Amino acid sequence: MSKVGDFISGSIQEASEWNSVIAQTEAVVKSTGMAAGLTTQQMADMAGSMSASSGASIFADDAILGAQNVLATFTQIKGTNFGDATQSILDISQAMGTDLQSSALQVGKALNDPVAGISALSRVGVSFTDSQKAMIEALVETGDVAGAQQIILAELNKEFGGSAAAAVDTYAGQQAMLAAQFADIQQTLGEALLPVLVRF
Repeated sequence: MSKVGDFISGSIQEASEWNSVIAQTEAVVKSTGMAAGLTTQQMADMAGSMSASSGASIFADDAILGAQNVLATFTQIKGTNFGDATQSILDISQAMGTDLQSSALQVGKALNDPVAGISALSRVGVSFTDSQKAMIEALVETGDVAGAQQIILAELNKEFGGSAAAAVDTYAGQQAMLAAQFADIQQTLGEALLPVLVRF
């Protein structure tokens, strides 16, 4: 019976953690006036598609959504660039061994202000050529911040792209994927149990 109890309490914890992250996402979407151009559900779906349970990385969906919540506070990052930035965060975290929140802050700051951002990224080993720097400055001057962001994202992809996906093929990655899939089962059960518990 103790294993059943552990499974149920684990399920409730998984659901509670997810609900907390979703509540934060809803708050960010509201406070930024949906600046990223994505709804809470779209962000949650994106996090799920990039997560360990989908076999795309070794990161949990709630951890990815938490990083997206940080990224969404940088209101210049929108649409496709938001998705690409999320992927860059996962790849950088995997390659550099940093947590998702730190990487989200780093990438968010760089993309929100591309001219200042390239200097910040250079300090952590991401290098830009003089022509890339000139092009970023020219695009920002003409108001094409999204175009400047794409140059930065392309460079991040060149240096770190595929790191998150490659980790899935390792033994540790396979273990993380199985654990995440089990956690998803618990979360689904927990979400069904939470309304009952609230009533009691």
